[in-house]
Amino acid sequence: MAIVTIVILEGRDRETKDKLIKRLSDAVIDTLDARPEQVRVVIQEVPDGDYGVGGVPIFMNRSE
Repeated sequence: MAIVTIVILEGRDRETKDKLIKRLSDAVIDTLDARPEQVRVVIQEVPDGDYGVGGVPIFMNRSE
């Protein structure tokens, strides 16, 4: 079994996340010669502002 965990900033729509799950699954299936039922994909979404670079919080939805 393969488990893929990806961490993304929140805010993407369901269609985009579904596409991500499909494409990641396909890559694992092709690369590891795995059966689809052996592949799990977990999306962890980080709330805006709960992510930082160089000690500074990043606010992706802030309009300035």
